[in-house]
Order: sequence, then C-alpha cells, then structure tokens
Amino acid sequence: MAVYALTGFSLVSLLSFGYLSWDWMKPGLVADVAVDPMEKSLPPAFTRPPHIIFILTDDQGYHDVGYHGSDIQTPTLDRLAAEGVKLENYYIQPICTPSRSQLITGRYQIHTGLQHSIIRPRQPNCLPLDQVTLPQKLQEAGYSTHMVGKWHLGFYKKECLPTRRGFDTFLGSLTGNVDYYTYDNCDGPGVCGYDLHEGEKVAWDQSGKYSTFLYAQRVSKILASHSPKEPLFIYVAFQAVHTPLQSPKEYIYRYRSMGNVARRKYAAMVTCMDEAVKNITWALKKYGYYDNSVIVFSTDNGGQTFSGGSNWPLRGRKGTYWEGGVRGIGFVHSPLIKRKRRTSWALVHITDWYPTLVSLARGNLSNVPGLDGYNVWPAISEGKESPRTEILHNIDPLYNHAKYGSLEDGFGIWNTAVQASIRVGEWKLLTGDPGYSDWIPPQTLTNFPGSWWNLERLTDGLRKSVWLFNITADPYERYDLSEQRPEVVRALLMRLVYYNRTAIPVRYPAENPRAHPDFNGGAWGPWASEDDVEEWEGGGEPLKNRNKKKKCKICKLRSFFRKLNTRLMSNRI
Repeated sequence: MAVYALTGFSLVSLLSFGYLSWDWMKPGLVADVAVDPMEKSLPPAFTRPPHIIFILTDDQGYHDVGYHGSDIQTPTLDRLAAEGVKLENYYIQPICTPSRSQLITGRYQIHTGLQHSIIRPRQPNCLPLDQVTLPQKLQEAGYSTHMVGKWHLGFYKKECLPTRRGFDTFLGSLTGNVDYYTYDNCDGPGVCGYDLHEGEKVAWDQSGKYSTFLYAQRVSKILASHSPKEPLFIYVAFQAVHTPLQSPKEYIYRYRSMGNVARRKYAAMVTCMDEAVKNITWALKKYGYYDNSVIVFSTDNGGQTFSGGSNWPLRGRKGTYWEGGVRGIGFVHSPLIKRKRRTSWALVHITDWYPTLVSLARGNLSNVPGLDGYNVWPAISEGKESPRTEILHNIDPLYNHAKYGSLEDGFGIWNTAVQASIRVGEWKLLTGDPGYSDWIPPQTLTNFPGSWWNLERLTDGLRKSVWLFNITADPYERYDLSEQRPEVVRALLMRLVYYNRTAIPVRYPAENPRAHPDFNGGAWGPWASEDDVEEWEGGGEPLKNRNKKKKCKICKLRSFFRKLNTRLMSNRI
C-alpha cells in the first residue's frame, strides 16, 4: 500500500548489501505449530465485517509483560497473546503523539508535520484536518466508532476533537497525562486544569473514579448497548501506565516485596490494566461479539525507566530511537485468525494498522493515496511474509543537533548532526543524537548506581553521530558496524535523503497563553475562536491586541516555565 517504495536501488545492489537476506523474510520466519483442522475450513473471507477492538497502553516497557519474562503479573495479556499471534518484530514511535498520529493516519510523521516532539496542551496545533482518519474510513464502511481514553492529538479548536475526527462517542482526556483520580493536569507550575471529557463536554461528574476502571466500564457499556450484528470499532487508549504512578492499594500490596518503590507502583498499574483488559474480553463474550472480533494490543512507546518501566534487554528508553524506545509489545487475538498460537517475526509498524483494519472492514482505500502503512493481515493470520521491508523511524530537523555531526561525516549527502533513524531489512541506521543509550536491568531502575551514570557519561563522551546495527543478528544494539560497513551506511543515508524530500514542514507553533485553563472554566479544552484560527492560518500573529491584557497575567514567567518544561519533558511526554 505504501507509495514510498525502495527507489533508486537495483535488486543487485540490495542483495549485495544483504538487505534481502534477513531470516524473517523467509517462509520459515514463524515458529512451526500444529494447525487446528477446524481452522483449515475457515472461509477465505469473513461472513461479516469483524468487530475491531484496538487497545493501546501508555509507556509500557518492552520487558513489562509476563511473556517477555517480566516479574509483573499480566495473566490476561499472556493468555490472549498465547492464543493469538505475538508480534515480535513490531515497531512503534518513541513518544506519545507520533505513535497516535501514525496509528490514526497510516502515515509517517514527516508526512503530517508532526515530526518534532509532542503536541503540547497550549499549542495551537492538532492532527492535520486534511488527513482522513482511521475511524472516518471505518465509518464509511458502516462501522459504529467509539474512543475511550487518551487522545493527545490536539484540541485547540473544536474541529480537532475526537468526535470531529471520526468517533461517534468519546470519553477520555485530551492532553498527555492526568491524575488517575482527579483528572487534573498541570502543564508547568500554576498552569493546571481538569481534563476528562464526555463527547465535547467536560465530564466533571466522573472525578474520583480511577481511570483504568472507568475506561473499562465504558467499553462494557458500549458493548451492552450496541448490537453485535452491526460492525463496531472501539479504540481503547488507556492512560496506564504513564505517570503519575497511581494505583488502587490492593494492587500495590501484591508487589510489596519489590524494594524499588517506583517499580512497585508501576507493576501494580500494569496488573490493574491487565485486569481491565480481562473485563473487556469478558464483555465481548457476554454480549455476543467475541466470535466475530479482532483484538489488537499495542504499546505506544518504550518504557520510561525513570518511572518504573523496563525495556530490558533492549537498549535505551522512551524518547529515544534505540530499540528500547521504538520496539513495542504487540499481539493480535481473534477467532478469525487462520494460524493461531504462534509467534510472528514479520516486520510490522504502527502505520500498518490503518490499511490492515480498513481492509478487514472491507473499506475503500483507493481514495486514500500516499499511505506509509501496509496491509499485514495475511502475515498475521496466515504466516505469510510481511510486505514491509523498511521503516522510517523519523527525521526530526528541530531536535538538538549532535555536536560532532556534519555533512562530511554523511558522505556529503546527509548532515549527520540531524536526528534521524531508519531500518532497511536487517540494517538500522541512527544519526544525530538518538537519546539516552544505556541498558538498564529492571532491578536497578531509579536507583541510579554509579556504574549506570558512568556508562551514560562514557556514551555521551563518544564523538559519534552515526551508528549502524544488524538488528537481526544484534537486537540489543551492542555492536556498531558503521566503520566496518560504510557502503551500507551510505545506502541508508540515501534512503533518508529520499524520505526527507517527501517531508512536509514541521508544525510546532509557540504556546499560547489563551489556552490556560483559567480562561476556559478551569478545564483544558478548545480555546481558539474562529477569528483567531483564521488569523493564524492566514499567517498573522497568534494574538490580537485585544488579548494582550490576558496574556500579561502569565507571560512574565512564561520563559522560565518553558525552560523548566524542557528539562522535565522526558518525564511528562
């Protein structure tokens, strides 16, 4: 489906670099399992479009699921994954907004203008309105569409809200992180507001209810009130397990033996979320949806190691382009899968869900050109090869340029000071500053032993701006091959050049004090008037003279807060 195919390379050159030799491209990439005789009799097409439940968790680390060897109890996820298809070559983005935007649009963030950071609460920014979203395509196919949980794709004007972007109903938060009970969110000292919305109204009456429970209960209510004869799409974007680390006491008690306090609270939140998924699965069966359903489970980015998460044994953490930041937990559970109970090493990226799910829904993709995602259902359901052979992790021209990068280091075709990362076949290239690059065992999380800091300083002290890894042979990124294989480095740099030519300008506007909740009834929500929007989109200044008085109420400390927020960003996004 993707139009950005390998161009400018001959098949011979690809073979010479080993791009087509990786094991997971061979028919035997999937573990051999016995096939249930009943599964062979399944029709080639579903008799009815399936119900689709997409579950996205927030900041759950790669290691933090039972079947990855974790000390955290996730019996529901373990069972659903074991009975379905585990995706062990599955990639997401390193932070919140990028993963969500690519899921909803099927496009890399360089093609939506969201390639830098996240959408902050006070920015006049949101998912571009010219993008046809996944729920909109499912609505066209006759689906009832519902969203429960975290949006984080912008809300400065009403046209940006979930209910204007393809969802029939919405219950959740618009910003990046809120208190699990009070639903308050502070975007810096003194800039706080309530953030729980029902449709397009503030849901004041739901305050005090733990969000993981609240969201699971809402899914059950949707299932109870809908007919299983009509196709249904529910996007469940749990707030869990993002900070703040909050959980009901009974779940924390289970992990009382954990010495690391942050890890203990985090583990409790993961297990609580696991039980919420159990309740959703039970409701699917109770109300008659399960037999014709597809459940997709995905994390949104790597775990935040400072807040209890673990990506061990992968390198890096949330916010980085090392494997610990971009390799996700993913699986598909469905009675409709032809080859169940197996592990797939087919290459899959979060953009692939858009064409995959629309195709399952028998929707029309012909009027959505330029998708970066592929339909990977045959790879998931039947064990066929993935149509995907490469992933652009990102190109971020605004991120701090690496001190030692240069155009010369990039063979005169790419400035290696620019933060970028791409995978082609078995090869992965990183340029610029990829982010914190350590390996953190779970037992050392947040203890900050001296050896950890020494490793970080050693890494920062290396005068490098280019890294190359054979991810198939070296999934933990311990052996940099950039100096041994300069021809591969150059070839992947050419791919970055190609993608960069297709990128649209970055959209990352300055924060606007008008967004302060104090000016909006104490809650986060749409704040731009039609006049404001028309002026900004016409190239005018963000604020008119009539707004200067309001601006001065908080502008004196604005510069200070911005600098402080930048330092704290890695723990807040």
